[in-house]
Amino acid sequence: MTALLILFGVLAGVGVLLTVTLLRRGGSRADTVDGILQEQQALRQAKADRVSFGLGAHNSLPTTSDTYVRRNGRP
Repeated sequence: MTALLILFGVLAGVGVLLTVTLLRRGGSRADTVDGILQEQQALRQAKADRVSFGLGAHNSLPTTSDTYVRRNGRP
């Protein structure tokens, strides 16, 4: 019985901790312009990488794609 009470106490403590953490965060966005620009650049990079790295299935080397040449320049 004691072990059960301890278990419920720990679960309640975790629930309170999560609730307090989420309430402290708030609902407002605190992103700066620099952060948004970095995120947009990362999304563009990820899109280009998906195109470049997916070409191996079509009998083409990833380094011969147009996005690879434009991004890194010719060696």
